[in-house]
Amino acid sequence: MEKLLEVNNLHVSFDTYGGEVQAVRGVTFDLKRGETLAIVGESGSGKSVTTKALMQLIPKPPGRIKEGEILFEGRDIAKMNEKQMQKIRGKEMSMIFQDPMTSLNPTMKVGNQIMEGLIKHQKMNKSQARKRVVELLELVGIPDPENRIKQYPHQFSGGMRQRVVVAIALACNPKLLIADEPTTALDVTIQAQILELMKDIQKKTDSATIFITHDLGVVANVADRVAVMYAGKIVEVGTVDDIFYNPKHPYTWGLLGSMPSLDSEDEELYAIPGSPPDLLDPPKGDAFAARNDYAMKIDLEEEPPMFKVSDTHYAATWLLHENAPDMDPPEMVKKRMKGMANMSSSSSEGDRV
Repeated sequence: MEKLLEVNNLHVSFDTYGGEVQAVRGVTFDLKRGETLAIVGESGSGKSVTTKALMQLIPKPPGRIKEGEILFEGRDIAKMNEKQMQKIRGKEMSMIFQDPMTSLNPTMKVGNQIMEGLIKHQKMNKSQARKRVVELLELVGIPDPENRIKQYPHQFSGGMRQRVVVAIALACNPKLLIADEPTTALDVTIQAQILELMKDIQKKTDSATIFITHDLGVVANVADRVAVMYAGKIVEVGTVDDIFYNPKHPYTWGLLGSMPSLDSEDEELYAIPGSPPDLLDPPKGDAFAARNDYAMKIDLEEEPPMFKVSDTHYAATWLLHENAPDMDPPEMVKKRMKGMANMSSSSSEGDRV
């Protein structure tokens, strides 16, 4: 499949009174057309900053892209000015933000907000744009769209507002859709509906998607590949099966171990000890070493490279070095892996029935 996006050695910093916060530190990944990449990690790991940099939405100042390439269909986004980016945002790449109420203008009717992009980027007149808005609201599952386009955001429920935000993002048929924790503010029922809607729309439009989340359960349902971020770096990347059934980085083990499990009633929920490092002064060596029960002396002295596990799977941990001791994931992580495998097989059997 053809690569739509290539990010090479991306560094993003914020200049503060306390000094330079190195929010993203050498991130590299790619995305193919029609593919969904999930970026996961704790709050503060650099997920949102990375994706906002892709659309040049980092506030300047204090933020800046310090180094690296963002190649979108061969064009380097990192070198574009605001005028050039305005022709790409909304038309070729769009973003769905976490809170729909802050994404929508409370003083404008919903229909007019969706029409803006169609008139600007698709050069439609008002009549054409209005017809397209009705089609989009039908596509995202909003009933009675002819009347709903005349209403304001406060007249919609939280789930319906998020559907409107999805409609705005999809209005110009973007090649890349970035979803920044789009279901966090919603209850689980509406969350499932929005996720199903996004998967269905992606199949119809063949758009590529970057999905930011801290919820690994969501990842299992929506992603083709997963990138695990910690302290501004990608520490492991692979297919969903690679990450869920053969994780190699101790941080990934911690994330999987902290997932609630339905089949372990009396088991205490695991939490990764400590907290992420201060990126005003990133630690020497492996940034996760201070929280890592499996850390070796070299982890405190030297940053690990990306070791190849397979053609699709890479992880930055010294445990993969040929001279490192053999280490298996902790028992709780094995239980989660086994539980997910059982759920996956049950689901497959159900599909066959």
